[in-house]
Amino acid sequence: MTILEGKVVAVTGAASGIGRALSQALVARGAHVALSDVNEEGLAETVASLSGATNVTSHRVDVSNRAAVEGYAADVKARHGGADVIINNAGLTCRASIEECSYEDLELVLGVNLWGVIYGTKAFFPLMRERGGGHIVNISSINAFVPFPLNGPYNMSKYAVHGLSETLMQELAGDTIRVTSVHPGGVKTNIANNARKMPKEQAEQFNRIARTTPEEAARVILDAVEKNKERVFVGMDAKFMAAAKRAVPASTVSLSAWATRRMWARTS
Repeated sequence: MTILEGKVVAVTGAASGIGRALSQALVARGAHVALSDVNEEGLAETVASLSGATNVTSHRVDVSNRAAVEGYAADVKARHGGADVIINNAGLTCRASIEECSYEDLELVLGVNLWGVIYGTKAFFPLMRERGGGHIVNISSINAFVPFPLNGPYNMSKYAVHGLSETLMQELAGDTIRVTSVHPGGVKTNIANNARKMPKEQAEQFNRIARTTPEEAARVILDAVEKNKERVFVGMDAKFMAAAKRAVPASTVSLSAWATRRMWARTS
């Protein structure tokens, strides 16, 4: 088991949502946390929510910037003496068809959701090796199994993160560094509110149907990490869609497209 008490855990995207809930749950479990986000105001609110915990540091980091992530790892080593766990959580999305999505939007979403995970994994590998082991936690999505239309950059990035995680599982089999690939369904976070080109009405509709709270997601994720689970689906919707994709893959993708278009049509 990966016992989190006393461990140094780096969390990206800690300014809100799952990242904030993970930060709170980690402190409650006795971990030392190095929290990062590009949103300094939100990050400060997360730190303030930790009830004066002294085992916390905050770091402004743009995870799409390799130098920034490498600097983050160096700062964590300087301030905490190393790191045992990296949780690559930062993410964003863009609502547009592939045809309509600009190259800039594609680069931005892939930069955060995919390259941010690659940079985080690579930058923290040496710190975990120095500790004699560790844990890489990559927050993917159920969209790594069932894509939604008008969500192409996000779908692509999460498929890639899933592929990266499974490759790491192969390469680290029997190693002292473990890997957990996380696949949430609908979670009540700010990802829809902060999505590029997402109409307010559609963001509100997503938030209404999202059933899992960030706190519940954090509990499920950290329980999976402590039990060294390689993959975990968060929420009944994620578990249902994953099972459906295994049973009837083509029909599940088609049904996902129909249901998504119907939902968006209600708010257009």
